[in-house]
Amino acid sequence: MKTRCSLKLTLIGLLALCSTSVMAKQTLVFEPTSNDMTPVVRAALEKVKDDEVKIVFKKGIYKFLPDFATSRYSKVTNHGNGVKNVIFPLDNFKSVEVDGGGSEFIFHGQSAPFQLYNNDNVTIRNIIVDWDIPFTFVSEIVAVNEKKGYRDVKPWSNSHQWSLEKGQIKFPNVDGFSFTELGSTLAWTKKEKRPVHGALDSKSKPQKVEKLANGLLRIHEKLKSYPPVGSLTSSKGDRHLHRYAPAFQTKNSSNVIFDNVVVYHALGMGFLFERSDNIQVLNSGVHLRDDAQRLISTIADATHFANCKGKILIENSRFENMLDDGTNVHGTYTIVDKVIDEKTLRIKFGHFEQTGFDFVGKGDEVWFIHQPNVERASVATVDSVRVINEMYTEIRFKHNLPTQLAKGDLLENKTWNPEFTMRGTVIRDHRARNVVVKSPLKTIIENNQFSSMMSSILLRGETYFWYESGSVEDVTIRNNSFEYVASSGKEHAVLYITPRLGKSFDQSQSYDKNIKFIDNTISNFGTRIVWADRVDGLLIKDNVIDQSLPQQQLHPKAALFEFANSHNVTLENNTYTGKPRTAVKADLVSKQTLNNDDSIR
Repeated sequence: MKTRCSLKLTLIGLLALCSTSVMAKQTLVFEPTSNDMTPVVRAALEKVKDDEVKIVFKKGIYKFLPDFATSRYSKVTNHGNGVKNVIFPLDNFKSVEVDGGGSEFIFHGQSAPFQLYNNDNVTIRNIIVDWDIPFTFVSEIVAVNEKKGYRDVKPWSNSHQWSLEKGQIKFPNVDGFSFTELGSTLAWTKKEKRPVHGALDSKSKPQKVEKLANGLLRIHEKLKSYPPVGSLTSSKGDRHLHRYAPAFQTKNSSNVIFDNVVVYHALGMGFLFERSDNIQVLNSGVHLRDDAQRLISTIADATHFANCKGKILIENSRFENMLDDGTNVHGTYTIVDKVIDEKTLRIKFGHFEQTGFDFVGKGDEVWFIHQPNVERASVATVDSVRVINEMYTEIRFKHNLPTQLAKGDLLENKTWNPEFTMRGTVIRDHRARNVVVKSPLKTIIENNQFSSMMSSILLRGETYFWYESGSVEDVTIRNNSFEYVASSGKEHAVLYITPRLGKSFDQSQSYDKNIKFIDNTISNFGTRIVWADRVDGLLIKDNVIDQSLPQQQLHPKAALFEFANSHNVTLENNTYTGKPRTAVKADLVSKQTLNNDDSIR
């Protein structure tokens, strides 16, 4: 057996390369240093020749700058495509393992920390990810004058970076980059660091900003709703720029495990998975560092799964202070642009953040959705794929296409849908929803703690705008604790089932099916519990509901349970504290098969 090992790289890092002809595995070992680790990691990875690699970091703090990163064009769904500065480009391994040993990885500027492409087995463990300078602007509201249209704010300056230039706030001012506007802005409570009760998103683009005494700024801007004095506001910049990259992007990979990985900040999502199968996120988190002067963890979702398959498990994790959902599990609807011949068609993507996405591959089965019918219709097997560009793709099938297929119909990938389980996880104190699920396969959400600004659990396939498929067919939501839910100024619910279908589709046809909402505990200030539209088969049973939290009821006329165009809905053995104005509201269609065995009406 031939063995080679122990190679030192300068004073800024220690690298040991060990491989054997039998094991075909190389091991890279790094020690802490105060210098930039990016060129050290890059040099080590460029020397890896084997198809299995293990990367070990001895516990410490490691800094990563983008200057000597691998610069490559990257297609990143739900972010922005473009050239990214990739610190860990980990591609095409039979096995790749990264063990941080509990180390902190501190990134700087526009960096894409991890890209994991085309790997058979991936294990990432014991890592903390953070940024030295966050890509947000945070300020405290000191005064508001709605009549004159301004607000006085005290910016956070010690932990955040900004400047006032030509009457406008520029941030984060890192390596020459700043956003063009304040952009998406939201009010947060100073004490709890959660969205203000009744808060609404706003797009901030001030007419001018002037400097006052004592470090204050006066922002001149007419708003529909002003944040309350004493609250904090977060801004994340221009929509086309503020999702640079997730902390971890996993694409076209299998058997993926993240264990004890925590993201304190990222310039997009925390964990993004695209067209990957069998994924576990264990004992991990996206949240703030204790006692840090921070308000926002990730700019977007904590976790996001696009066209994945196999089994997805999120367990014993914690997601807080994100600017979007705790998790989103979905497929993709693509649009028929042209039927070329009896076996070939051209598709296009519907949303600008889907372009370049790996929607389909040879051997995949796809469903056709023929407008106006929203149901998954015939199934076809892909024979070949020709990518024209990031917007258009030609697909040839093994057999003839359905004769009724027409421009504007949709395709959904049948092969790439996952079973999804979330358990033992805390999601709270963030913008948007706790869980968004759109898979037809078995989904179990159990033994979690949820608190949300918008709906806690959202089931919503969309045939326009986001084009995220599709309808669910087997969902169980049980033994969860929901506390302080749907605190947004807009109407939401603990469980919100609401397909969003374009005008060319039947708006009354059943979409989601077979949903169980059982044995949950809900403690709230008075809002909708379940709001369901176009569902067939919904069991709401054995839930304990307390509507006595002291916060103001935002929508007092809303019913606890509301059903539209729905079938086979059952309410059974739920218990209540508090008296809503309306307990159950159902339209004529829903009433025909509504089974209400509860004492409350």
